[in-house]
Amino acid sequence: MKLHTTYKHNCCRYLKKTLFLFCFSILSIAAFSQSDTIRYEAGIATVASTGSYAPFWLHSDRYGKISSSPMSTLVFTGIEKQYTIAGKKFDYGFKAGAIVRTDYHKNEIFLNEIYAKARYAVFNIMAGSREQIFGNQDSTLSSGGLLFSKNARPMPEISVGIDNFTPVPFTFGLLELKGSIRQGWFTDNIYTRGIMLHHKFGYVRLGGKLPVHVQYGLEHVAQWGGTDPVTGPLPHGLKNFGRIFLAKSGGEDASLSDQINVLGNHLISQGFKVEADVAGIRVNGYWQNISEDRPIKFIGSNEVNKPDGLWGISVKSNKFPFIKGVLYELLNTTDQSGPYHDKDGLIYGGTDGYFGGAYPVGWSYYSRTIGTPFITSPLYNENGELSTTNNRVRLHHFGIEGSIEGFEYRALASFSRNYGTYGSFVNIPNKSFLLEVNKHISLLSGFDLSCAAGGDVGKFYGNSVGIMVSIRKTGFLFGY
Repeated sequence: MKLHTTYKHNCCRYLKKTLFLFCFSILSIAAFSQSDTIRYEAGIATVASTGSYAPFWLHSDRYGKISSSPMSTLVFTGIEKQYTIAGKKFDYGFKAGAIVRTDYHKNEIFLNEIYAKARYAVFNIMAGSREQIFGNQDSTLSSGGLLFSKNARPMPEISVGIDNFTPVPFTFGLLELKGSIRQGWFTDNIYTRGIMLHHKFGYVRLGGKLPVHVQYGLEHVAQWGGTDPVTGPLPHGLKNFGRIFLAKSGGEDASLSDQINVLGNHLISQGFKVEADVAGIRVNGYWQNISEDRPIKFIGSNEVNKPDGLWGISVKSNKFPFIKGVLYELLNTTDQSGPYHDKDGLIYGGTDGYFGGAYPVGWSYYSRTIGTPFITSPLYNENGELSTTNNRVRLHHFGIEGSIEGFEYRALASFSRNYGTYGSFVNIPNKSFLLEVNKHISLLSGFDLSCAAGGDVGKFYGNSVGIMVSIRKTGFLFGY
């Protein structure tokens, strides 16, 4: 206990010192640069609801900032500089944001975002924890990407790559590419300490200035390294990084399972998307899958878990402000390559157990699922299980957004049926709803007011209804 307390104390001291030096350096630079625009934000949000948990959509897919407790309050503040001039060859940005949160269970202070980034021509580099969106799903109405959603806190990482679609020379702008390689660290240390994250992706898009675009992308992630509290340090270092990068089997220092299969816990997701702009109306259709089997089969092949995936279609336009966008998504994760991994001496490779794997916490961070929040986060496990106990889900999800007299609204309705896992079968339906309204108030130099009402109906999360009210003030520290 003494060692654990000392570790937490040292971590807190390090974070405070890092934040102070980071902010001091950035503000010093900004004070001497007339072209920089430094913004600040500050606000408070409060959730009040019935039930054992806050309604699903009040706390899910919000980067882990809102507590799942039925009663909670958070105060947030931060400063940031984003890229300022489009087309500028060199630019930089940063953000430092902190949250103070209290609920039934605990009071805590944490940095939800702290990062610095720079861009030279089309190349980007970033270090720190930053809220980002990965995948081809809709950014405002989606139920969340299959491999990455906005459900968990951003973890610290270093990334290098081309963040935005960039035309390939000599293709007349018809061919565009983007991609990145990233090294991250799981800092929650719930069981295995110091787990690392390898993440790389690449996307190609065809169409250029044509009204129709087609894109395909591939994302690869792997959890690796760390220190198991029983067996000690797990394989790490440059040599093992090569195995992780190429998804190869572990060496002599790896477990027998990692020597037979691959080192670490690997997930691969493919994505396909078609975008069409017709008379000011944009129609997007997209698909994502997930795979834990080797070898990976590409689109059109006989993938063993072909029934699983996320399918979505959205229609958006500014021609009709009352309804700016509508969306429908279908999510299925029930197949998992079948109910048998092996039977009668034959290896079928089924029971993939999405978001489980070699690490007890599975594909989660601070007890929240990193991928789709409908593969249930471990925070709901009343039995103390560290990983998800519900990864076989079928979901119909609807979204709509628009503006009425300056009030921006968003409404979500999700109808899921939850089947637990292949090892623990259940059949429980659940309904989750959200209505969120945002309004910019011009009084007192302006602030943003948001009010959201949400509810759950069903035995899976429990019946609940609640509201969330937040007030946010933004402005300029430097520049304008």
